[in-house]
Amino acid sequence: MLILKLPEKITLCEVGLRDGLQNESKILTVDEKVEILNMLVDAGFKVIEVGSFAHPKAVPQMATTDEVFKRIDMKDDVEYRALVFNLKGVERAVKCGCRKVKLNVSASKAHNLANVNMTPEESIAKFKDCVDLAMSNGLEVSGSISMPFGSPWEYKIPVDDVKSIVNAYLTVGVKEISLSDASGMAVPNQVYDMCTELKRTFPEVKWILHFHNTRGLGIANILAGMQAGITWFDSSFGGLGGCPFVPGATGNVVTEDIVHMCDEMGIETGIDLDKSISIARTVERLLGKKLPGYILRAGKNSDLLKNK
Repeated sequence: MLILKLPEKITLCEVGLRDGLQNESKILTVDEKVEILNMLVDAGFKVIEVGSFAHPKAVPQMATTDEVFKRIDMKDDVEYRALVFNLKGVERAVKCGCRKVKLNVSASKAHNLANVNMTPEESIAKFKDCVDLAMSNGLEVSGSISMPFGSPWEYKIPVDDVKSIVNAYLTVGVKEISLSDASGMAVPNQVYDMCTELKRTFPEVKWILHFHNTRGLGIANILAGMQAGITWFDSSFGGLGGCPFVPGATGNVVTEDIVHMCDEMGIETGIDLDKSISIARTVERLLGKKLPGYILRAGKNSDLLKNK
């Protein structure tokens, strides 16, 4: 018999409002984004990525992130975070009432050098002013490592390279780190091995896993992460999203699919599945298109019962 070492409880961080919407050509209004956000809170989500403080010309969908934050009726037990790229982004976060910011760097040296002419470690060193400004204004700071499991430039990323980036984050005071499989190249045994090694090497770090379902391995990778002792995972309503620099990339692992799996396996998420499905349906209506979630198409296991 297969013995799985699974947690009793996990936390899902809903990133649909940022990672999901950022590539969508139809721009949602502030009212529509706030509607979705309120539905997420009502469904039980305790961590929500509201948006990013990107330049409006670069990411038009995120132009209203400041206004959305100003409209949030913030709950003390809910974490509302946003992605920032520079000092200007942190300044915007402070002004609009954002409580937590997330920084990001590519694990690919070739990608980072091509983009900003710096190694990943040099990029993080430049983040120190961002971290200091955020923390001096009472904001929490987390970090993300994009493509640690593989990139279109180097293929596999050595775990020692990832460790070097983690050390750079620790040097500037960041102790919550997300491993983001933006390229969709991760496979379960690799996820288990890397997470096990990173947890062993850096016990002081709080780890979050962020998978895209580009090659259909998203949920399998989440299970591998659980096996390695990770209990925090990003997900997106309906599987909305993509990655602009990876051809064929799809969205994050579908929130409803993960919640359904956990419900069936007896793993607590604190999220109401029916309300989560309703959120995805609302997003479908607002965007005018179908989303790829399996539960959206097939329904829950319990929906198959003949005698209800």
